[in-house]
Amino acid sequence: MRKQLVFSGNYVVSKEKNIILEACLGSCIGVAIWDKEAKVGGLIHLLLPEWTGYGENTKPLIYAKTGLPIFINALCEAGADKKRMKACVAGGALIGPISQLDIDLNIGGRTSEIVQKILSDESITVCQSETGGMFGYRLSIELKSLNSSINLIADIPPQKDKDFKTPAPDDILHSINMVRPIPQIILKIVQMISDGNYNIDDVALDIKKDQVITAAILRLCSSSYLGLMEKVTSINRALALLGEKRLFKIIVSASIELYFSNPLQGYSLCKGALFHHSLGTAVIAEELAKFTGIVKPEIAYTAGLLHDIGKVVLDQYISSAYPLFYRRTQIDMAELNEAEKEIAGISHSEAGGFLGERWLLNETLTDMIRYHHQPEFATASPELAHVVYLADLLMTKFQAGQELASLDKGDIPLRLNNIGLTSSQFPAIVGLIPQHVLEGTINLPAFTH
Repeated sequence: MRKQLVFSGNYVVSKEKNIILEACLGSCIGVAIWDKEAKVGGLIHLLLPEWTGYGENTKPLIYAKTGLPIFINALCEAGADKKRMKACVAGGALIGPISQLDIDLNIGGRTSEIVQKILSDESITVCQSETGGMFGYRLSIELKSLNSSINLIADIPPQKDKDFKTPAPDDILHSINMVRPIPQIILKIVQMISDGNYNIDDVALDIKKDQVITAAILRLCSSSYLGLMEKVTSINRALALLGEKRLFKIIVSASIELYFSNPLQGYSLCKGALFHHSLGTAVIAEELAKFTGIVKPEIAYTAGLLHDIGKVVLDQYISSAYPLFYRRTQIDMAELNEAEKEIAGISHSEAGGFLGERWLLNETLTDMIRYHHQPEFATASPELAHVVYLADLLMTKFQAGQELASLDKGDIPLRLNNIGLTSSQFPAIVGLIPQHVLEGTINLPAFTH
């Protein structure tokens, strides 16, 4: 039976079908509701408790207070009756190392409370509820039978660490050297973006000569991230539709995607997850840069794309020690860099920094890659490192079910303050996440460990 993911800030309502609706939930709350007599069911994926910003709420579906009533009304319009509705609720977990901000904001708990109140006020019976805790969940509803289920996002692997051996430093160095060099044309474009120079004539011929990069660019131009209304079949057409500045971003994005194209089975829970995370982080970093005004948005976007490039180096070692990695990050709640050092002797941040040096990336980007988990240690551009850190945090927190990660949350209020933000602004900052990032097309899990 085909699965359909319901992404953050979205819902699906349907009559009887051979489809399973599924939501991957971290701190978010998922609600499945059905009416078996009317043969109607659906699922909504909520991010936050309620709108707290100024002006008009342009994203009502991400908030429980506004989104859940819309969802219930859609079920009624499809033929369901509130008197016969049943519900299943999951999510609201504290994922990864818990910070004081997590406790103070209590996003999952407050969202769950609003959901439970609305369901109670509407006299909708909750048949099953798994909220809170420390683990992410998959909430599913089978539209044929209208049966719902709640499971852990990732199956807990059997404990078998005896065969694993920490790689020697020379092994890590060899792995870094084995990563194919970044094309010179991409280095040139990255520097042009940093300089604010967007003359496509300087690089167009070289781009067209590289068939691999060209194919990747055209494929990305056809993705949901751009929302173009026509299929793009040439670089010239892409330029006409996007303009030079936007096309440069796509060229860099497509090139970085090539490094994540092989199945990476250490960190990823589903096909394409690492690139989706990097691309989403890039888009959010760009929005944060615009919001704060402390770094150039185009540079923030490029930095977001590159921040996790070190995972390409370490994935083979993480994969071979997957049970240990899972236990350390998901059960013991060890921070990601700490767990990586226990397994590989080096973190993905450090490996990425060495890779950046080998690629001759500029100091600003290399420094950001090395310190994006601990931005206060960045020296070349602490502002950029903080922006990428926050974008990475948001992407990890609100796009559960893609990869195993456990960020160093450190002193989040201090890190927010370092870029002119406050903890009270955090819900509004979440609202900056573009809808197309929340809805990003990710293939369903194609492999298991």
